[in-house]
Amino acid sequence: MDNRNVGAAWEYHKVTKHSYQSIRSGAHALDWANQPVSFKIYTTLPPIPLPKDLVEVPVPALEAVSAPWDGPPGDTVPDLRTLATVLHLSAGVTRFLTVAGQQMPFRAAACTGALYHIELYVACGDVPDLPAGIYHYSVHDHALRRLRTGDYRGMLARAAAEEPAVRAAPVMLIATSTYWRNAWKYRARAYRHCFWDSGTILANTLAASAAHRLPARAVCGFVDGAVNRLLDVNPEREAALVLVPLGRTAEAPQAPPDDAPPLGLPTMALSATEVDYPAIRAIHAASSLAAEAEVAVWRDRTPTTAQPAPAGRLFPLRPSTGEGIPSDSLARVIHRRGSSRRFAREPITFEHLSTILASATRGVPADFLDPPGVALNHLYLIVHAVDGLPSGTYVFHRDRQALELLRAGDFRREAGYLGLEQALPADASANVYMLADLDACLARFGNRGYRAAMLEAGVIGGKMYLAAYALRLGATGLTFYDDDVTAFFSPHAQGKSVIFLVALGRPRRRSTRPSRR
Repeated sequence: MDNRNVGAAWEYHKVTKHSYQSIRSGAHALDWANQPVSFKIYTTLPPIPLPKDLVEVPVPALEAVSAPWDGPPGDTVPDLRTLATVLHLSAGVTRFLTVAGQQMPFRAAACTGALYHIELYVACGDVPDLPAGIYHYSVHDHALRRLRTGDYRGMLARAAAEEPAVRAAPVMLIATSTYWRNAWKYRARAYRHCFWDSGTILANTLAASAAHRLPARAVCGFVDGAVNRLLDVNPEREAALVLVPLGRTAEAPQAPPDDAPPLGLPTMALSATEVDYPAIRAIHAASSLAAEAEVAVWRDRTPTTAQPAPAGRLFPLRPSTGEGIPSDSLARVIHRRGSSRRFAREPITFEHLSTILASATRGVPADFLDPPGVALNHLYLIVHAVDGLPSGTYVFHRDRQALELLRAGDFRREAGYLGLEQALPADASANVYMLADLDACLARFGNRGYRAAMLEAGVIGGKMYLAAYALRLGATGLTFYDDDVTAFFSPHAQGKSVIFLVALGRPRRRSTRPSRR
């Protein structure tokens, strides 16, 4: 299919919108007996255990979340222990929750429905304590499993049309989604979640890399078929979403092997049966790139969507500084992080909200965001209880680092309705909505721009999670009634599409306690 035929992205976006009517007419009963397993398990490959003693760095979490991403000049090559730390802080099991007498593994990054459909693979040359190869990160036992032996980085560089960060990386992570693990609950809308959930993982990866002074970058432009063949995944069931080069070396990768033949490695069945959602397969195929020339065109200037000049009262951000910044390390914050299931309807401070916004919006290092610091998503807020900020609706001006008041008032009832009539967005202190001009995005990037807008929103949301928990607050990602959100923030948001929603506040304490392992 043709990436430039953007009708495919619009059709998918349209058919997966939530509305008051669609939620009631499309009731979906969960088949608990057929729930997919939470891990991809290769049944015949021996594990290569990863170090469990993580590399501790004293960098405060908020500093890591908002740090520049280039790293120090010169070569930076992670050893196996550092790589194990980044993998664990990105997607590893951080603790176990006891639910109905059963232990449920809780992961480092948030995932829709706690269904954990994102897989991580490693491609590397010879690095300290790890020979060149293609590996799968087996979360269930914190181990690598070797899929291929040899240095395939040159093959990935070619697939990415010689993207400089890919060409220079000693190690690359590759994120995929096994669709069914999320579609079991969310059906065709799961393709949106592929990028929300790889985005929250990527937020952790970027912060962990910054803490360890490793350059890292999201690369979404690549020949899909080449990367999927290298991983030996069937893109109708599992597909590559984003490459993440880690580190930098001046040494060119070795010439790749001539071919990457099929492996046919057996894996544990996800569930007894799988339900196919053709809309997922259709949008993935329509947003795929088939040749290096298409990838090269992908990398160019990001379209800018002009924001109207502020017409309402401006509130410049007041982020915490100095002694007001918590000193907890990134690892400590990630191990503490959760998804708040209830908020206490207690206020947070404007300094708290400012710190979260400032930390999350300093830019995402990605091949579709040029120059650095530009963004596809605009932030709109409903503020319920923030000391120092009137209740009401706002738009965030990145260039001014300020919030513009659009409408003053109490909008808890409206926020609850917009968030699929749930209590969380009504009880939160503030809700942050990410909206994008999909017309401009798709005109520039084709259908693949839909992936980019979703991924960027997921990264921003993931950074908000980390910043909120660094401040000992709570956060949770939520879904929404698509068109109603745009209408609520219009006329300012007219023409934009809502991409993601994060609720922030003080969590109401639970009676159950997590058990750690």
